[in-house]
Amino acid sequence: MELKVINTQGQAVESLQASEVLFGREYNEALVHQVVTAFSANARSANRAQKTRAEVNHSTKKPWRQKGTGRARSGMTASPVWRGGGRAFPNSPDENYTQKVNRKAFRAGMAAILSQLVRDERLIVVDSLSVETPKTKEFVGKVKSMGLDQALFITGELDENLYLSSRNLPNVLVIEAQQADPYSLLRFKKIVITRDAVKQLEEQWA
Repeated sequence: MELKVINTQGQAVESLQASEVLFGREYNEALVHQVVTAFSANARSANRAQKTRAEVNHSTKKPWRQKGTGRARSGMTASPVWRGGGRAFPNSPDENYTQKVNRKAFRAGMAAILSQLVRDERLIVVDSLSVETPKTKEFVGKVKSMGLDQALFITGELDENLYLSSRNLPNVLVIEAQQADPYSLLRFKKIVITRDAVKQLEEQWA
């Protein structure tokens, strides 16, 4: 299939022959959901820890006598039914949240996302993307000239000037092709890919 290529001024210059496997696949909502969910789950650090009734700092003394007070019987204030007591089933820092996705399924999910981006006209291919100096103002000018305000830029190779000029922009993210992930592809309104990055994505996922 052919993808339209534009320059940094937003003008169409030519077309690029792209892989039908990667950019012409039917959309599979269930597969995409599985891939995105697994990617988010695998990124969890699992550092949340809660205390059991044996670990909270409470006295083991019985709050009041067993009978005769008219109140419910209670053995210790560390009980999970008490405010400030331990948790009955606490979260553990060594809890494993990872989800396994087969390599073929992940490749198919990425292809489905990229293909849908092409159909929705959210995928833009540029001839090249670079800045001469590490100035945010210069990069913002290129972004505005392409008519964008929130976008993910995928390049074949991320040089230092491009990284430094884009890192302070809250609605813009510049990454290399090998760092592309399903969550970022769905998160941004527009995806801008350089010609070199298209070839790398085809080698990686097609």
